[in-house]
Amino acid sequence: MGRYGYTRTARTEAPVEKVWSLVGQASRWKEWSFLTRSGTVTDGDPAPDGVGALRRFTRLGIGSTEEVVLWSPPDHLGYTIVRGFPVRHYRADITLTPNAGGGTTINWVGSFDPLVPGTGPTLRWVLNRLIGNFATSLARYADRRTSG
Repeated sequence: MGRYGYTRTARTEAPVEKVWSLVGQASRWKEWSFLTRSGTVTDGDPAPDGVGALRRFTRLGIGSTEEVVLWSPPDHLGYTIVRGFPVRHYRADITLTPNAGGGTTINWVGSFDPLVPGTGPTLRWVLNRLIGNFATSLARYADRRTSG
């Protein structure tokens, strides 16, 4: 079995700080994504969303629990999947970079080992689509919040 990964990028006219307020707070993910529930199960440092926070994301009761492993407001969030997805050693980083002409580039990079041999390519395809959807939804929502 090998290591698999993905990189997804989206752009928004919103400044980094506004995008961070959406992605850095687990409770706000349900505002801009397809999720029906989002929030922390255990607070991190700083509370509630900092390093060590366990965050739960679900859609209709199905989802994942993730641990924040890097918390650097307003531009970098790193997390691992603790349970809810058939992977090992999953690590993802969301980096927000100011654009020269204004706005923000959202860069979402992740890597993992498949839990079940032979499922790596399928999981990469699923995660590439899923995370692409998250990045695009985040950018669109931030745009609407900026223009309104």
